[in-house]
Amino acid sequence: MREYLETQLKTVWPGLRVVARAANGIEALSMIDDEAPDVVFLDIRMPGLTGLDVAARLADSPKPPHIVFVTAYDQYAVEAFEHSAVDYLLKPASLARLEKTVAKLKTRLARPAQAVPAEALQALLAQLTAPAAPVPAAAPLQWIRASHGEETRLIPIDEVIYFQSNDKYTSVFVADGESLIRTPISKLREQLDEQQFWQIHRSVIVAARHVAGTRQDFRGRLMVQLKGRPEQLVVSRNYVDLFRGM
Repeated sequence: MREYLETQLKTVWPGLRVVARAANGIEALSMIDDEAPDVVFLDIRMPGLTGLDVAARLADSPKPPHIVFVTAYDQYAVEAFEHSAVDYLLKPASLARLEKTVAKLKTRLARPAQAVPAEALQALLAQLTAPAAPVPAAAPLQWIRASHGEETRLIPIDEVIYFQSNDKYTSVFVADGESLIRTPISKLREQLDEQQFWQIHRSVIVAARHVAGTRQDFRGRLMVQLKGRPEQLVVSRNYVDLFRGM
């Protein structure tokens, strides 16, 4: 990756002189101290010290170099880069993107008196290393598109009594019959409101509103009884705690 970046830089910035190449963060700090470069390209995922670690230490120096982060992780491509003392490149850096970075660097190098102070770099690093905001959970499933014979039904989730694995399909049981979907139980579970739908077996999810109660059969298994339906559903041992006190 270093050789590739250097080759690309020679194409878009012939006057650039590469003074050192580091294999890790500790080596990078030593070389930067020895060479005092104007520009440093830092891979965020370097061993030893990450690119962010190295940049944090450089921010404390009297005259930190201009920094360009190189990363394969798009989450680091935050808007703050566009207005700060640093830039970023996503691997592999295209010539077009690298030309923009070089243009930005040339402008800053030509006007050192207007360089962004170390405090700005420290503020950016604090933003980059802050915990990411939690991703909002997806809204629970509201409709099921299922096959019923030669028909395709759009079933409101509120009408579902229970789901049951059925070979390569999952059966969807409603008041007037059974339909089929291809979504496996494990994936379906992630899309359902866990307060409204209870998994009682690795192959069965039941709508809580349709549970009438439980009983033990002659084999000692816990069975769920449904409101207004004759079938009873087996509760596996892993899910018995759901019904403690019923």
